Amino acid sequence: MGRKYGIAAVLMSAMLGMAACGGGGGSTGGNPLDTSSAAPSGSASGGGGGKAVIGSFDFDESVLLGSIYAQALEAKGVQVTEKPRIGSREAVFDQVKSGGLTIVPEYNGNLLAFVDLKNTAATTDEVNTALKEKLPAELEVLDSSPAEDKDSLSISKDTQTKQSLNTMEDLAKVSKSFVVGGPPEFKKRWEARFKEVYGIEFKEWKPTGPTTSDAIKDGTIQVGNVFTTDPKMTANNLVPLQDPKNIFPAQNVTPLLYKAGATDTIKTTLNAVSAKLTTQSLMDMMQKISVNKDEPATVAKEWLTSNGLG
Repeated sequence: MGRKYGIAAVLMSAMLGMAACGGGGGSTGGNPLDTSSAAPSGSASGGGGGKAVIGSFDFDESVLLGSIYAQALEAKGVQVTEKPRIGSREAVFDQVKSGGLTIVPEYNGNLLAFVDLKNTAATTDEVNTALKEKLPAELEVLDSSPAEDKDSLSISKDTQTKQSLNTMEDLAKVSKSFVVGGPPEFKKRWEARFKEVYGIEFKEWKPTGPTTSDAIKDGTIQVGNVFTTDPKMTANNLVPLQDPKNIFPAQNVTPLLYKAGATDTIKTTLNAVSAKLTTQSLMDMMQKISVNKDEPATVAKEWLTSNGLG
């Protein structure tokens, strides 16, 4: 408050002759981008926290991660706009590339498959190295978190027992009699790859979306694309088939950024979030959302506070 009184005194003593100082270090407005105000730790040299538009895909975990990013950045003085549940990667990617979105919580392996479907990188380091080579010049990825949510082809425990299925290689022997479910874009992304790598061909593909786990349980489909952090994996007694040829690469939670819109504050804050985020903490948070029906923003705030990031 003392700083405002000091500025006021200068303006009063100088009267109208000091109008030229309007662009200097004494802004009296509430502009969070005012570079003269006390900048949060880690902000760009000579600049404030910046602005960020954070998007997310159309599923709960992505909305949760977007809220974690948003609240962590707001705590550091970044002016944030959230755009949750935009849609699939096909809908989101170009918006980041064009600068319509500044940040999206991504999964590094699926992002690589999107920009280079034939790439065979499997480990986190391999995937991130490939991403740095393959991403358009407008984009960059920050540090990957240890938290990983992998794609899987999953079946019911009953199907596993009856068919003696443990791996995707086993699945290839019976896949032509199976109906598979997943997100609407699942067939387009993976049909050719499944056939090429494992010889898997399905009887039918159904766009089951967020109901995939339940569809496996009730027998509507025999196999489905279920994320490994989905609480329904355990609740519905599902079994992810082993992937010995690593068709599904590492899937670490990784911020994707529009380079021109990312300040140092944004980068350091998101890297600090990634350093704390683990697979177990992600599973615990998703349990609260999927089973307890807690709001993603509330769960995000609790996690940030408990990790000293809120």
